[in-house]
Amino acid sequence: MSDLLNAYQRVAGKDAVDHLQQLSAPLKGAKFVHVNSTRVGGGVAEILMKMVPLMNELGIETSWEVITGEDKFYQCTKSMHNALQGDPVNITSDLLKAYEETNAKNAETLRPILEDADYVIIHDPQPAPLLSLCPNRKGKWVWRCHIDASKPYPPVWNYLSQYVKDYDASFFSLADFAQQLPHTQYLIPPSIDPLREKNMELSQAEIDSTYEEFNLDRTRPIMLQVSRYDRFKDPIGVIQAYKLVKQSIPEIQLVLAGGGATDDPEGEEVLKEVRDSAGNDTDIHILLLPPDAHKTINALQRLSDIVLQKSLKEGFGLTVTEAMWKGKPVIGGNTGGIRLQIINHHTGFLVDTPEGAALRIQELLQNPDKMKEMGKQAKEYVRENFLSTRHLREILSLFTILDNQSKS
Repeated sequence: MSDLLNAYQRVAGKDAVDHLQQLSAPLKGAKFVHVNSTRVGGGVAEILMKMVPLMNELGIETSWEVITGEDKFYQCTKSMHNALQGDPVNITSDLLKAYEETNAKNAETLRPILEDADYVIIHDPQPAPLLSLCPNRKGKWVWRCHIDASKPYPPVWNYLSQYVKDYDASFFSLADFAQQLPHTQYLIPPSIDPLREKNMELSQAEIDSTYEEFNLDRTRPIMLQVSRYDRFKDPIGVIQAYKLVKQSIPEIQLVLAGGGATDDPEGEEVLKEVRDSAGNDTDIHILLLPPDAHKTINALQRLSDIVLQKSLKEGFGLTVTEAMWKGKPVIGGNTGGIRLQIINHHTGFLVDTPEGAALRIQELLQNPDKMKEMGKQAKEYVRENFLSTRHLREILSLFTILDNQSKS
């Protein structure tokens, strides 16, 4: 067995790796392609960065393709993302035209790869039309929705579904997100990779240097939220919760750490709103991190006392998983995939308001034994349910099912 598979076995267990080897054996030499819209920023890129090498290690010939476009394309797909999460967004015909033309242009480049593939996963709305643009495809195509699509804005979903309906299958993170489609739908939650820089063990020296880099006081409690600057992540609500906690625990510090995604045109505007809300409070640290700051995020999660992900909408929330893996109880928004991870009062707390978040922050800071026990339970829950070995096992199972259906 390779060094990489041995490393996964040490973290996830022998059974997890044995299952992957058994499921991948019939697929050895098969051509497998993932397509999304960015290599950096956001959960999809986080997942693919390690899943693709692991699939190749198992003998599956796997590639990762990225579609690109101009500003109008990204404005359109950001609006689609918001509409799938329930915003009543009116997407103009001009933006939809840019969306269709961008996919057609990318198809010219990707068509030889995609039509020759045995298996294709198209991630999220951005590249969804590619199926209709590859008439000579030979493989199985699956659409993967990472978004909380539980209550999509109907006009936008009706438009998008005309492209999605012809896939061989689709899969979502939760049952609540699934939509009526004429093909089989599967439920596969996302995952984190325990061997990645963002999740690997760090030395105390590396953690100590992060205190110094961002001028954090290690003698005072720190609350942290890691996410891109997006209104659905509710960074303003996190600041409101911090200000409420500060009234009773004046020594508290807040770190908001994030960056942008190349397919998100709203980030700069939201970042300005966050800075305006923070004002001149020197205990609020707003960090704009580069896409490769994985070890920095790892260290910030480890040194923090309280980790939040106070999202208003959330497809899954890999930052929740990451913090739980570091043994932190997470206070998360009562929405989407966060509810799948945080077992209320067991691995963390679910909250609906800044006031609720503030109450739980105070409760944990005043009960360090409870904080430690919840963190321990959180890490084991991730080990059992949300590592990349489980994620890939279910994807391989999905395509095995589709193959068997074709043969029968």
